[in-house]
Amino acid sequence: MIEQAARRIAEGVVAKAPEGWTEAVLSSQVDRRSASLAGRITVPGATGHCPRPDASFEDLRRLGDAVRQLRGWDGTALELRCRRSGEHELLAFEDSVSRLNGVRGGFHAVLDGDYRLPQPGADQEAGTAAPVGDPALAVARFRTYLERRAEIRSRPDQLPPPAPESAIEEVERRIGHRLPADLRALYRIADGDAVGHDPCHLIGTYGWLSLESMVAVRERLRTPFWYSWELGWDWVVFDADPPNTVRRCGGHPAWLPFATGEDGNYLAVDLAPARDGRPGQVIRIGADCRDGPEYVAESVTALIGRYLEQLESASYEYDVEEGWIELDDTEEWAGQRQFIGEIPDPVSPTLQALYLHDLAGVVDLSPLTAATQLRRLYVGRSAVADLSPLRGLPVESLRVPLEGGDLSPLEGHPTLRSLELATVASVDLAVLRTLPNLHGLDVADATVGDLTVLADLPGLRYLALNRHQWTELLAADNVPSTLAAAGLMDPEATMSEALAWAARLGHDTSGAIRLRFS
Repeated sequence: MIEQAARRIAEGVVAKAPEGWTEAVLSSQVDRRSASLAGRITVPGATGHCPRPDASFEDLRRLGDAVRQLRGWDGTALELRCRRSGEHELLAFEDSVSRLNGVRGGFHAVLDGDYRLPQPGADQEAGTAAPVGDPALAVARFRTYLERRAEIRSRPDQLPPPAPESAIEEVERRIGHRLPADLRALYRIADGDAVGHDPCHLIGTYGWLSLESMVAVRERLRTPFWYSWELGWDWVVFDADPPNTVRRCGGHPAWLPFATGEDGNYLAVDLAPARDGRPGQVIRIGADCRDGPEYVAESVTALIGRYLEQLESASYEYDVEEGWIELDDTEEWAGQRQFIGEIPDPVSPTLQALYLHDLAGVVDLSPLTAATQLRRLYVGRSAVADLSPLRGLPVESLRVPLEGGDLSPLEGHPTLRSLELATVASVDLAVLRTLPNLHGLDVADATVGDLTVLADLPGLRYLALNRHQWTELLAADNVPSTLAAAGLMDPEATMSEALAWAARLGHDTSGAIRLRFS
């Protein structure tokens, strides 16, 4: 089955190869739902962009299914080498060792598949304020809101029956939390807003979930989304606006989704707010909030009041054909979450992420001292000489090309969690011993004087080095024992070389499938 599927792909690659080709390398990651495609075709003497081998999704999926039947892997990394001589080679392994297809290229090896980096919101100070949702006011506002909607649409909304008290209590038992009193009162009016499969979109433009749907959606979203180590090792969860109202988490068991945008986004009531938040506050979570949840309102009561004000002031849009009334569930805040390009003038104190690219000369970071909430700084294709302006900032993720290689301004930095460093001058990594929260490091593009320092970083979970650096570190037997994932940053590395590297890091690669055919 495996050879048959691989042969079919190889035949297609050879048939479409350009004139004068000698070798085609096809790389793919395949699971039950998707298949990626990357690689190159070597054409000696050709100039310009290297063509990529071609294969259909169905053929790749068929090969992935055959491997899964043999090995049981949920996901498989494949490398198929096709030669003009007619000799072909397939190498397949579970996707715990997988190719990086970005600009830098290389491989990732996941050494501990169960480990996830801690969410910064887990240790945030909890809110102590009392909830402000008022069940009687929420019901009164909601009934008036329904009346105004009926006037605009010239017909009332058809709603499901109320949720019985026993059903509400059963849901509360299942999720381990009591619903906020105002939301609880609304479920006594109707169990969501959908009759059959047609929601009324009563919560602004969101559909109001039934109690049963709330439980199902919460189960999917309670665990923080994981980007994989390729993107997750230096990911930052931003603060909401206003700050310190919502925990900086990608998901939380005490966030109860009650309305759906039908696009992967949800409104939820937050029962575990941060220091300046309130239990029962409304937040936005889901597909478009993976950088962090968004604050919406202090309660469901306040949200319904905002909607009612918009109806009564005619601040809405009405789609006559669809019967939708479009309302705005956001308040205007002065915050600026991120900026791309150059250092803004002025620098907002609410700036949380800054991406600088292609700036002439040496970049002066001193204006950033005004960005008292800055958590991520990426500098690309530019140069920075002095990191001292970052000393008093809550930066967690830093990518910087450092001229001169002086890391001493970062000594003892309390929040820095991930660092990607590029240097020409030799850099001394000893200062990294003083960073209490450093868990990710990429120095593949840096000249490092002494790599043995890495063994002294007890919290390091991710490490990316180039081929020569890994050779040196492995020879010295100084690989940090705490690594959950590692990166081999080498665009020329083959999958066979990556498996050998992963094996030296302690990863069992004995189950790799190697197949030669012609």
